[in-house]
Amino acid sequence: MYFFDALRVKIGDEGTVKNKAVYLALGLWVEQTEGSEFWLKVMTDLRNRGVSDMLIAVVDGLKGFPEAISSTFADAQIQTCIVHWIRHSLEFASWKDRKALAAELKRVYRATDATAAQQALEAFADGPRGPDRATNRPAGLLVSPEPRAQRM
Repeated sequence: MYFFDALRVKIGDEGTVKNKAVYLALGLWVEQTEGSEFWLKVMTDLRNRGVSDMLIAVVDGLKGFPEAISSTFADAQIQTCIVHWIRHSLEFASWKDRKALAAELKRVYRATDATAAQQALEAFADGPRGPDRATNRPAGLLVSPEPRAQRM
């Protein structure tokens, strides 16, 4: 299982400190922009460095990312990271409700197994913050479309 993501860090560059993204994929890459072309270059580099197969790739939902992986590792199963799904779902909640909503959703993604996660999800859906209870949140909140592409 491989996790691909970025960390925001402060890096000294040309005499000033700038926030930059450092991309993690069995190594570190620092680039100005993130996109499918960048990740295709990373996947090709990993293949050239000796990674012969990838069973599961966990990614952030960036458009074109799954295709970049599949073009180099055809049999890879691609999953969106649960943290990115949760972060995306919080975009549908008002700012004042996000902290409480995130606390309730933690019971789902911190569950010890799939059965416990399903039970926690059902309890959440039936609770006061469930998808059908909020006026500004669509039904099916937790099965919404892929998180939008992350921007620099």
